[in-house]
Amino acid sequence: MPDGKHLVMEWSSFPHSPHPGGGPLGGGTPEKVVFAYHERTMHHPRRYAASAPTMDWASQPDPFRRYDGAPLVRLPLLGVGPPPAFWKLYVPGAVAPQPLTKDSLSTFFRYALSLTAWKKFRGTAWALRANPSSGNLHPTEGYAVLPQLEGVADGPAVHHYAPKEHGLERRADLDTAAWSALLVGFLPGSFLVGLSSVPWREAWKYGERAFRYCQHDAGHALATLRIAAAALGWQMFLLDGVGDADISQLLGLDRNADFAGAERELPELVAVVTPAQTKEGPGFPGGLPVEALRLVGAGSWRGRANALSSSAVTMTHRMVFLNLRFITCPFTRIKNRDTLGKQ
Repeated sequence: MPDGKHLVMEWSSFPHSPHPGGGPLGGGTPEKVVFAYHERTMHHPRRYAASAPTMDWASQPDPFRRYDGAPLVRLPLLGVGPPPAFWKLYVPGAVAPQPLTKDSLSTFFRYALSLTAWKKFRGTAWALRANPSSGNLHPTEGYAVLPQLEGVADGPAVHHYAPKEHGLERRADLDTAAWSALLVGFLPGSFLVGLSSVPWREAWKYGERAFRYCQHDAGHALATLRIAAAALGWQMFLLDGVGDADISQLLGLDRNADFAGAERELPELVAVVTPAQTKEGPGFPGGLPVEALRLVGAGSWRGRANALSSSAVTMTHRMVFLNLRFITCPFTRIKNRDTLGKQ
């Protein structure tokens, strides 16, 4: 997960909350906040963690984020042959690397984040996805930063994955200087993927435990992305030197005007996808250059995020979300970018 993520929650008088009164959690230090949040949001035999007292179905968040005004390119739903043997997914080089094309990119997202089925009951329909989710609420959003790719974009661009349409929304066009600066040190044929979370999708049901489930589901999505990459003969490495502000700038999550009136997304992670190597390579950067990120932010952006809940959301339910304050702080990073590639 990105650096600097921690919760500062103000004490509130939610039903079943054991901590009425005021003041931030844990005395304000990052470690104390994390442990205090963990303790506070556990269920206990005599109480539940704080949440709204009832389910407000009128305000149920839309499970599908779209960016109005961002061009959408639908990816082909191709027939797939027999999958590789399970063991090959964990042995770099055991699956021949596929070239990066519109078709292989479609397979990548289909295996990782796509819809897999629809269910219906008494006139209500809901989708299932390749990446598991707590309560099937799916707070996780997927992004890709890609080079020029025939049938997708005529130049480097930042894309948002739209699972309902199985397509890519082009959020930003990048110039060649920005793309070259971003991929310095990475193997030819590499590209970037990113994940964010919409906390309101979880807070709507689970209240102050929302942050737990956002992390839980980001981990699920990280795993499905890694397996999808391996099935194509690619490897994925978590870039653990990329912090929250960098992720937000890269994916456009810090663009206030693009989220006016819409629920915000929080940065989770950025990873690089590369052709698999049969032996240990020379290594690559764990972060992204500041100048490259500046060039991305200065690119040509388009699209405005859709609102996921009605504006008539009840105050009780909104307060559950508003009491989850996410800020950044200098956590010590866990150096684990090689873990995914060696599993």
